[in-house]
Amino acid sequence: MSELATLIQLLAKLPGLGPRSARRAALFLVKRREQLMRPLAAALSAAAAAIQPCTTCGNLDTSDPCAICRDPARDPTAICVVEDLADLWALERTGAFAGRYHVLGGTLSALDGIGPDQLNIAGLIARLGPDAELILALNATVDGQTTAHYIADRAAATGARISRLAQGVPIGGELDYLDEGTLTAALKSRRPL
Repeated sequence: MSELATLIQLLAKLPGLGPRSARRAALFLVKRREQLMRPLAAALSAAAAAIQPCTTCGNLDTSDPCAICRDPARDPTAICVVEDLADLWALERTGAFAGRYHVLGGTLSALDGIGPDQLNIAGLIARLGPDAELILALNATVDGQTTAHYIADRAAATGARISRLAQGVPIGGELDYLDEGTLTAALKSRRPL
């Protein structure tokens, strides 16, 4: 197999890229070999050598513990549990959370054979104590809800305060366009003004 075919096959494995998009991307890189392809190859090689998971929270960084876990300005007693890194990065973009995180690496799923031992739940429970606040920021899916309930049950013995993200009507959302599940969650999660 040629190097170009290998490049196309590898690019096609990236999320959002099918075979045709991978071909276009590969040709784009080859045409811009000096300006883009060589620097990209060097950056990929450097990232593969330097980036590692944080043994405390599961975030990716070039040091262990990661910059978030080392930051003295962050509240070590507030731990926000997320499914994966994309969720952590989304919360970080808001600038609204000044605590620390815990990345599970997925959610419980009987259909996919993912149980508690395949997730970073034991590490989370070990981080909790009676002064901790555990914020469950898991997706509002069946697997996310199942995982949140499982973690809440396991964390109850630690004495930590347990909360979860609010669910319901998004800012700018119109009621007419929302599904019944979202409206039900919004009604159940209402609060006084």
